[in-house]
Amino acid sequence: MKKPYLSHLKSAKDLETTYEAVRAGFVSLALEKNRRATPFVSEARALKIAAGKAKKPMDLLRIKDIQSAMLTAAGVSDKASKHLQDSDKRDAIIGLIDNFLDPAGDSFVEELVFRFLLTRGDTLGGSMRNIGGFMAQKKLTRAIIANLKLSGRNCKWFHNETKSWSDFPMDDTDVELFLRGLNWESDNGPRTIYYNVTPFWGNNVDIVVLNCNAAKLNRDTIHSPSAYIALGELKGGIDPAGADEHWKTARTALDRIIDAFGEHKLKPHIFFVGAVIETKMATEIWKMLKKGDLENAANLTDEYQLTSLSSWICSL
Repeated sequence: MKKPYLSHLKSAKDLETTYEAVRAGFVSLALEKNRRATPFVSEARALKIAAGKAKKPMDLLRIKDIQSAMLTAAGVSDKASKHLQDSDKRDAIIGLIDNFLDPAGDSFVEELVFRFLLTRGDTLGGSMRNIGGFMAQKKLTRAIIANLKLSGRNCKWFHNETKSWSDFPMDDTDVELFLRGLNWESDNGPRTIYYNVTPFWGNNVDIVVLNCNAAKLNRDTIHSPSAYIALGELKGGIDPAGADEHWKTARTALDRIIDAFGEHKLKPHIFFVGAVIETKMATEIWKMLKKGDLENAANLTDEYQLTSLSSWICSL
């Protein structure tokens, strides 16, 4: 029987990420960063207009609707503000006025807006540290959905914010932004894909395929070794400088998966998908494929490889 990875890979070289793909990946990250920054820029514009009603910095304290934004400008994050008393918040805002807005003179409104954006920028930077994984999950999800739709299979999907399953919508535009799970009926039985799972051995796995329907996806199923059809690691970072570190993390996770199921004398399908794969890393992945430690692998930036791997996942 032909090994599944041979459908889209001929050698380790095929796994390597091209310069063009790296460049396109950085552009995609920049566009995503700008998309996520848009709400902050809109808030800053609204703050400038509202604060413009003040004659002097202390007048800002009388504008009720901007107090939250002023707290942000004082350097207090949304998360930190939840732990502060009202008196602490007011002290922080007065400190902002005394130390930065008063010295700015007539430009105090611009100073307020700049400091608001500075704190919001830190918030954006924090969210961007996980953006590679988010974008990788989106891309793989869209490829899996495409395969399921082509085969005419009805799906349910799990909304990560509402924490509920529902029928897949006719208009599925941007559904991957909120999707954490997919469920369908395959020729081999019910199948559920779920992201970011902590199985029975206690370490996170990026993506799993379970032998269950949506209604039976619960803690008992997740902790049952026999429920697992496939498990995979998904690394979406596109910066070549971080490739080795991403692979070390992924390799450790894959080894844990192999060992955990080995103790139960089980061998589910194990796969790897990565956005930036350097030569040395590609060679190691190829060796794991040839040895059988990995059953499939694909470069996330190669549409043909991703489609082939997604089709394989849907056929399990």
